Amino acid sequence: MPEHRHEDRVAQASQSPAAVTRLAASWRRSMVKHGLDPAGAPRVRQLSMRELVEKREALDGFINVARPQLDHLFQLVCPTGCSVLLTDATGIVLEQRMTEADAATFRGWGLWSGADWSEAAEGTNGIGTCLAEGRQVTIHRDEHFYARNTGLSCMDAPIWGPDGRLIAALDVSTARLDHTERWNALIAAQVAQSARQIEAAFFRASFPGARIVTAEVTGSEDAMLLIAVDKDDLAIGANRAARRAFGLEKEGQLRPRPASDLFGREDEVTGFERAERAAVIRALARAEGNVSAAARALGVGRATLYRRMSRLGISQNPGRLSQV
Repeated sequence: MPEHRHEDRVAQASQSPAAVTRLAASWRRSMVKHGLDPAGAPRVRQLSMRELVEKREALDGFINVARPQLDHLFQLVCPTGCSVLLTDATGIVLEQRMTEADAATFRGWGLWSGADWSEAAEGTNGIGTCLAEGRQVTIHRDEHFYARNTGLSCMDAPIWGPDGRLIAALDVSTARLDHTERWNALIAAQVAQSARQIEAAFFRASFPGARIVTAEVTGSEDAMLLIAVDKDDLAIGANRAARRAFGLEKEGQLRPRPASDLFGREDEVTGFERAERAAVIRALARAEGNVSAAARALGVGRATLYRRMSRLGISQNPGRLSQV
């Protein structure tokens, strides 16, 4: 019996309004909501240089913060023939990292600065579906909506702004046939970690002078809760994970409130403080007691970590802490 064409399989899976998988639901959105044809062969929509410059200028501060992480991620994945892309919340590619040897290949695929990889434009794909669903996704080869994109594997993670709104997608893509789903899973984990680091760095940059209180959340895509506390001990900012954990405003500017209203009285140990204390102790343990190394891992200065240790009741020398 002949094998079904990709476009026939997509069309069949998109028939039911009650699509049973996330992939089928995305295919259905692509076909029904956006009116796309999986067999279609239009070129990827490309912004003009002027339009791209305007897009970049609108997110200039964010892009400057993200660039070091983009460079670091690229150094990790470039030997495997991958590209690294950063988009805005609409799926427009703002930054790209790829080797000169691979540039022509990725440009041929449309994975290039100024390209529109939203789900509305390209159907199910790593960037567009990540942004449409606000979650980490991997779209491997024939999971793409368009038949012409089935040679790609795309690993993506969303980046949330300090206002709780989706601000970007971080993408690693490859057209290498030797990239298996297991290999893609390893890359996807690194993409997610890099996205969280960009998010945390931009959050800190958005609240200069504030004390940033952090806590890890086990088993969550939003692995780090971040609260910005000003000199008057008012909580003035919270990332998406913290907003959800504390029932704060879902999006937009945070209404300042006393930090003690979130963390409890000074004589009360809250769940947040316990989580923060555990995160500091884990960082110190991983750094084998080296306070400077633990501070770097937590993204804070050594003096800040010492103050945090004091506030949380962590001895400055629980064993043999190094001050190097």
